[in-house]
Amino acid sequence: MPTPSASPPVALLLSGRGDHPSRSRENLHLLRPAVRVRDEEWRALAPWERYLARVHAAAARHPDIVFSHESAAALWGLPVFGEPRHVHCFDPDRATSTRRGDLVIHTSADPREITSHASGLHTTDAAHTTLDLLRVLPPAFALALMDAAISPRQLGLTDVVTVRSLLAAQRNRRGVSRAEWVLDAANPLAESVAESVSRAVITWLGFELPELQVAFRRQGGTDRVDFFWRRMAVIGEMDGYAKYAAESAQTVVDQVIQEKRREDRLREQVRGFVRWEWRDAIRAAPLREKLLRAGVPVVAAPARQLLATLRTNPRSLP
Repeated sequence: MPTPSASPPVALLLSGRGDHPSRSRENLHLLRPAVRVRDEEWRALAPWERYLARVHAAAARHPDIVFSHESAAALWGLPVFGEPRHVHCFDPDRATSTRRGDLVIHTSADPREITSHASGLHTTDAAHTTLDLLRVLPPAFALALMDAAISPRQLGLTDVVTVRSLLAAQRNRRGVSRAEWVLDAANPLAESVAESVSRAVITWLGFELPELQVAFRRQGGTDRVDFFWRRMAVIGEMDGYAKYAAESAQTVVDQVIQEKRREDRLREQVRGFVRWEWRDAIRAAPLREKLLRAGVPVVAAPARQLLATLRTNPRSLP
C-alpha cells in the first residue's frame, strides 16, 4: 500500500539549525515560523506542490500532528485541487474545532483511524481521509478523489464498500447526499483526475454514460481508450499534455507521431472519435458541443445545479 510522502517537494530551511544564514532571508519564502524555502524554488512549484510544502512545514513545527482532509490527501498522494487555504489536522481530544492562522484543528463525535508511518508522519487513514473530503469537495472533484483512491491503476488505497460502511456508521450527516452520489458514481477503471471530472460532466450534461478503458485490438497491438459509447460506436479521449512537459523536443515529436498512428487505428474501427481538453470539461459547454457533433445521444435533462459547482472550489486559494 502507498505511504504518505516522506519528502517535501522542496528543501525546508529551519531557523536555528544552520540551514541558512540570516543575511540571505530576503531570498527566502516564509512558510511557518522558523520554516522557510528558497524563493525561486517556491515560485516554480505548482499550487498543489506549494500546499504539500506547507503541510510538511507544519509537520516540521509540530511533529506529533495528525493530518486530515486535504493535508492527509496530499500526503497520501490523492488529488489536491489548486492550493487549499488551510492545513488540516485532527485532534480527538478537543471539545470543538478551531483555527489558528492557516491551521484548522478538527474534532468529531465520530472516531478516526490514525495511521503512523515510518516517515514519522501521522494521518487519518486513507478511508477516513477520503470520506471527510467526499462530504465537502465540489462533487466532480470528490469523484476524482474517490476514483483515485479505489483505482488499482492510480492508488488503490481503499474501496467503495469500506467508505460506504464508514459513512453509514458516522453520526455526522454533513454532506451525506453528496458523498452518496460520489460512491454510486465511483469507478475503479478511471485512470486520471481529468477522466473522472469529464465523466461527472458527461453525466450532468445528460449524455448516455460511456464504458471506460475499452480495449481495441488491431495490427497485432492493443489500444485502450478513455471512453467508449458502444451503441453509437463513438470513442472519447481526454487530452492531457502534462506527459510531454519534461520530455525533449525529439521525444515529444515521437510521442505525437505514435499518438497519431494510434488514433488512425482506432478511427478505422468506429463511427465517431472525439477529443477534448480539461478546460472543455470544466466549462461544460464546449464538451457538450463536441459530444453532440460526434453523435453521442442526450438521454436526460442537464443537472444545472451540479454543473454550476464546476466553477469554483471554495476550499482553495483564489
